Amino acid sequence: MTAEITTEKARIGAPSIAGFTEEGEGLVSAKVDHSHNHGVTVMSSRAERLTSFDVADFALPTGREEEWRFTPVRGLANLFSDAATDGDAAAFTVEAPEGYLRSALAQGAAPRGTVLTPADRAAVVASANTDEALHVVIPAEAEPAEPLRILVHGAGAGRRSNAHYVLEAGANSRSVVILEHTGAADHNGNLEVIVGEGAKLTVISVQFWEDDAKHLAQHDAQVGKDAVYKHIAVSLGGSVVRLNSNVRFSGEGAEAELLGLYFADAGQHLEHRSFVDHNVANCKSNVLYKGALQGKNAHTVWVGDVLIQKQALGTDSYEKNQNLVLTDGCRADSVPNLEIETGLIEGAGHASSTGRFDDEHLFYLMARGIPEEVARRLVVRGFLNEIIQQIKVPALEERLTEAVERELAATEN
Repeated sequence: MTAEITTEKARIGAPSIAGFTEEGEGLVSAKVDHSHNHGVTVMSSRAERLTSFDVADFALPTGREEEWRFTPVRGLANLFSDAATDGDAAAFTVEAPEGYLRSALAQGAAPRGTVLTPADRAAVVASANTDEALHVVIPAEAEPAEPLRILVHGAGAGRRSNAHYVLEAGANSRSVVILEHTGAADHNGNLEVIVGEGAKLTVISVQFWEDDAKHLAQHDAQVGKDAVYKHIAVSLGGSVVRLNSNVRFSGEGAEAELLGLYFADAGQHLEHRSFVDHNVANCKSNVLYKGALQGKNAHTVWVGDVLIQKQALGTDSYEKNQNLVLTDGCRADSVPNLEIETGLIEGAGHASSTGRFDDEHLFYLMARGIPEEVARRLVVRGFLNEIIQQIKVPALEERLTEAVERELAATEN
């Protein structure tokens, strides 16, 4: 099979960038849109998009907006409606050491709302219609032996569910938190994360939904001085899944890593958006999302944004998205964006590629007596395993490997 690859790459190094001054490139400009946002100033920068706790500030998406142009909005009316949770539409279970689960947070009760401000229609209706947010606190210096788990199980397709979670990792703690979704529902979920000074936190959001589930989410994190935050999004199930993962920093020396794995089948829409706001000097970020597609009308979307603000001297940042197309009739949209307001950085860049199997890889394996079908599986396993091996939870890694095997078996049938 002939390789079909499209690639966009950029790499910029310190201490200065050709054509830039210390003041940066000045990419941000403002405009006012009176017709859709009640006269609110809308910025061309991703960082300056509208955010609000007021549902009225967000019009119903039409699909013509930049934020929604890849998303099948016509099928998401239930998730955009300003509606309460439909009774027991979803069951929530927390598995954590005693004392980690704190009293629920009402709207306006800190730290709820200190990190996450809704940035689209789905997130704001989830916030407005979740009276009590789940609140999990990992104490300072704590190192729980097992991952903490938040399990969400939908009771049925079309049942409306709203959720808001607040997760705090205390100073110098070491922990892993798994947010797992199963069953089916129309689910809006917000997650705000506070990573304390010197802490190391990994959050793994797994979408094991049934085929008729729909899930829209916004995950925002604030990473403290010398802290390390890793967010891993794994989307395998669901009819429509759209997850926004956003990070900003509150102290120097912080690091953030945003990773993603997705496998879309026929008719499935899996969309991931990431935004790293380098608002503090001397911080690092790395973004890597990898996906596979198979079947008619399988559609994946990745939109990655990195902003390096004027004061963020010494930033080191990179983002990359790779997509492997397994059959005809698929579509992968990949949009990396980079905004730089200062040239005094360690480095920044992005890469994006979408293509079919590498002929050379297949030839190498087949020349050694490996049948073509087996060789193809090996190539896909190796491609996706780069993300799976970052999870560091053996039981979950095994489940994901088995899930990928099931996907690959479906490709051959």
